[in-house]
Amino acid sequence: MRFDANLTTERPTFVTHLECSYTGERYEADRVHNLSAAGKPLLVRYDLDGVRKALTKDALAERPQDLWRYRELLPVRRVEDIVSLGEVVTPLVPLPRLAAKLGTSELLVKDEGRLPTGSFKARGLVMAVSMAKALGITHMAMPTNGNAGAALAAYASRCGIRTTIFCPEDTPEVNVSEIELQGATVYRVNGLIDDCGKIVGQGKAEVGWFDTSTLKEPYRIEGKKTMGLELAEQLGWEVPDVIFYPTGGGTGLIGMWKAFAELEAIGFIGSRRPRMVAVQAAGCAPMVRAWERGEEHAPRWEDAHTIASGIRVPQAVGDFLILRAVRESGGFAVAVPDDAIQAALNEAAREEGFLLCPEGAATYAAYKLALADGRVAKSDRAVLFNCATGLKYPLPPVHRTLDRTKPIDFGAL
Repeated sequence: MRFDANLTTERPTFVTHLECSYTGERYEADRVHNLSAAGKPLLVRYDLDGVRKALTKDALAERPQDLWRYRELLPVRRVEDIVSLGEVVTPLVPLPRLAAKLGTSELLVKDEGRLPTGSFKARGLVMAVSMAKALGITHMAMPTNGNAGAALAAYASRCGIRTTIFCPEDTPEVNVSEIELQGATVYRVNGLIDDCGKIVGQGKAEVGWFDTSTLKEPYRIEGKKTMGLELAEQLGWEVPDVIFYPTGGGTGLIGMWKAFAELEAIGFIGSRRPRMVAVQAAGCAPMVRAWERGEEHAPRWEDAHTIASGIRVPQAVGDFLILRAVRESGGFAVAVPDDAIQAALNEAAREEGFLLCPEGAATYAAYKLALADGRVAKSDRAVLFNCATGLKYPLPPVHRTLDRTKPIDFGAL
């Protein structure tokens, strides 16, 4: 089979409609939508009986190893609308030295940094942009803490869609430069990501751009759910005992929970589910606070701050979906302080040679905390999500120098 068969072979499609995630109200497929009339995210629904008849595990196994192998469970209907930069299936990387150190049986990291633009934001934005192309959208806008904006800029430029992107003023320069270089018009805003989101929302009517904010369009979830599809397939159509997921807007956690339900409906997995753990930073933990209080919604977190900028989201439009998945799975929400995040990043790099991003390091810090307080057993198979390559973030300076013009003391070396 050709390397690009998933991108060039027409396959049957099974989208039936869209559905309000809060009220269940139905919306017509193949139309431009943002939020539902209730102001809640829309979910894509499929004829899963049809998928069950059309797709087998054996047929899937023969396809190239990229995100588009799951076409029957994705919303893009025609190959001419696929906008791709090479979305590989990301590896599960064991951390045996850290597992041995902690006395656990198995610790795995799903390394999303291998995707185009270096982060898992590529999954959601490749689907959003492909659907925007299919629906005739010509200008997209979004707020970002960095990685999502880079992914939108890259995919939109790939197919000629204009992009305008707003990011907090303290967004790392590497992210801002990446976004601009890849074709977007990018602005720094003196506020947080939700302040940027307000500008995008206000400009929708004034400028006419399409609001691509997290969960304010239906298709980023569909891209992110491929993490769950891949994970189950990589584990031999089993699911792990527990998943630690860095949670800001929570699209990936929501998407994976949706993926597991769809996989069960088509007969690929059983009813068993992993416990879903929403990991946040202590300086921005609205989901943790709501989960601890037993609330359905998470009010805005004031004075949000953390070194893990990707999870610095003071308020999420899909808060109830995140909390629902956590509770239905028997999981929990946990916050870790910045010093623990930095220590986890350093430990993984030095012990395993694995450079986590700060958000990924937060999941390792949370895993250690959950082991210590008994919420996770040492026998549990745990999967941590590293959402981006650590090379996209500021690294600590190295101060060792060697003067080659002087006699070198090799004994000291």
